[in-house]
Amino acid sequence: MYHWDFYVVFQSFDLFLWGIWATFLYTVGSILIGGIVGLAAAFARLSRFAPLRIAARTYQEVFRCTPLLVQILWAYYALPLLVGYTISNTTAGLLMLSFYVGSFYAEIFRGGINAVDKGQTEAALAVGMSGLQNMRHIVLPQAVKKMMPAFINQSVIQVKNTSLLYAISIPELTYMTAVVNSETYRPLESFTLAGVMYFALLFPLTQFADVLERRMRRSD
Repeated sequence: MYHWDFYVVFQSFDLFLWGIWATFLYTVGSILIGGIVGLAAAFARLSRFAPLRIAARTYQEVFRCTPLLVQILWAYYALPLLVGYTISNTTAGLLMLSFYVGSFYAEIFRGGINAVDKGQTEAALAVGMSGLQNMRHIVLPQAVKKMMPAFINQSVIQVKNTSLLYAISIPELTYMTAVVNSETYRPLESFTLAGVMYFALLFPLTQFADVLERRMRRSD
């Protein structure tokens, strides 16, 4: 019979807290950068300029059709060989997380914009609005409402994606859990506690996304 002993693990609780803080920073940072990248890619996909559409589509497919772990490892170990200088693990991790989530955000943004009735755009242009004014005042306010549930769900997934930074020794929650395990030799307790922490972080967010989606459907 295995005897659980969380006391030993809790003595290193500060390491778990540091891991949670790092997870939070990488999640927020990648969501902000990825949001900007995704919005730019979405507008590029909607552009009438074919090379811009092709470039944006290529970016999306490359990042959506390859594993994030491979992207992180490539950026850290292989990319320096191409650019000629060392890339820190923090830079490689943040960039790959951002570009990865940005490729999904781009499709969410594009879908939200396309879901707005095109008749409203035609009406806005007919009364003298510019394309930019139409996008800012007519399309985006409605598109944001439609895309928000999917955006939140993808952002929740991004919290879990940060665990892959363990592979390049970034001290997020999974990596710090491994550190605690190496110090205490209590893998069952260490990784069980990490799982509980991830659940505590993600469950409220998933519930919020579900509530928001139901409210959006009722409002429609």
